[in-house]
Amino acid sequence: MNISHQSDAVRPRARGTERSLARRAELIAIGRKLFADTSYDALSMDDIARQAHVAKGLIYYYFQSKRGYYLAIIHDSVADLITFAASGLELPQVDRVQRTMDSYLRWAENNQAAYRTIVSGGVGFDAEVHAIRDGVREAIVATIADGAYGRTDIAPLARMSLFAWVCGVEGAALDWIDRPSLSRETMREILVKTLGGAMRAIEELDPSYPAPAPARRDN
Repeated sequence: MNISHQSDAVRPRARGTERSLARRAELIAIGRKLFADTSYDALSMDDIARQAHVAKGLIYYYFQSKRGYYLAIIHDSVADLITFAASGLELPQVDRVQRTMDSYLRWAENNQAAYRTIVSGGVGFDAEVHAIRDGVREAIVATIADGAYGRTDIAPLARMSLFAWVCGVEGAALDWIDRPSLSRETMREILVKTLGGAMRAIEELDPSYPAPAPARRDN
């Protein structure tokens, strides 16, 4: 999977003049601050318009509804996370993984309400939120696979092992933002080391996918 394509998929294309695109981006930036640690249900459109110092009609004009506005905010912030995770190609593999995990944890920590929504899949079965969550998962798997094996089109066994690790990261991060007894640096190291365990398991089950040197027990 191509990460840049994934990022494009997560961030929807907006139409309009340069000025209207800038205005839309400004509203999304405001919304990211409003929803950073406030749940979707806790803010009404009147609340949002008042705190954003804009007319409620302006939000409807650009996003059609409160849900449309919230989804645009999540799309935008997640796309930033994926873009950052996909960068740093010049770094050694272990440094790139640490950087990716650090940015992931920072995002979860600074966007707690949005993170809970994405990981939980939204209210009931929300197909759009599920698609966002799946996009993040696949992007992280691809980032790790590219760094570890030099390609993203990996065998089902390797992919499933990395996918299971990513799902474990979600659960751990969710618990951590609810009970932040560990520093972000400690959490990052825990997740990186458990990734090493997953990679050693992959190699044991399929020797054609050797664990990178930093993940080996004798390093």
